[in-house]
Amino acid sequence: MGRVSTRPLGPGGCRTMELSPPEFRAPEVIAKELARYLEEQIIFGNFAPRTRLVEEDIVRQHKVSRSPVREALRMLEQEGLAIRESRRGVRVSPISVTDLDEVYACRLVLEGLAAETAAKNRTKQAVAAINAQLQDLEQALQRQDMSAFFRQNVRLSQAIYDASGSATLKRLLSSIGKQALRYRYIAYSRAPEMMQVSVAANRDIAQAIAHGRTRHARVLTEDVIQRSWQVIRGVIAEDQGASTGTSSQ
Repeated sequence: MGRVSTRPLGPGGCRTMELSPPEFRAPEVIAKELARYLEEQIIFGNFAPRTRLVEEDIVRQHKVSRSPVREALRMLEQEGLAIRESRRGVRVSPISVTDLDEVYACRLVLEGLAAETAAKNRTKQAVAAINAQLQDLEQALQRQDMSAFFRQNVRLSQAIYDASGSATLKRLLSSIGKQALRYRYIAYSRAPEMMQVSVAANRDIAQAIAHGRTRHARVLTEDVIQRSWQVIRGVIAEDQGASTGTSSQ
């Protein structure tokens, strides 16, 4: 909050007051930027599950004070990307079939509802925005640029959320968004064929939204999420099986 300051008595003996602008709080800005960087490292698998996020190491590596680092780690915990364990500090959240099922059970319902609501509340501007993002997604597929494809796929999803016009729905999707992104990246990085599946499905979803076919938009969205869900489940099970086999040797 800005400070209140007073001026000398003005004409008529009245003292005037003014509000100074709020102070710039650099630590908050640094914390948000640092959290964004750490989020990407986790989502893209550069920080493996259960990796310890050591406060001192982050301070030294990024040349920042402890305050923004602690705030950034707190943000990661709120997003479900990190967990704080007693006497063990903060670690990257583990990936598991159980967690996947919990996240995707919510995503299935919410994203299906978002597509349905987007078809119901569509505007010309919203449909144009979805089609523009879809075109960029198709170009990323043509280049076989998996990282760009992933980022563009997220932008396309956001365009559909925006088209729904529901602030509450967008807030709920945001609450599981970062956790879901980890699993979505696994789908594209470990099963590249899902990129082609995604483009074809999103093409149909965009058409359903444009033509106001509400139920069709929802069903198509739920179908592609179900398919991705099963692919990711298989990858995680395979990894866990390989890990168990290694440890038993």
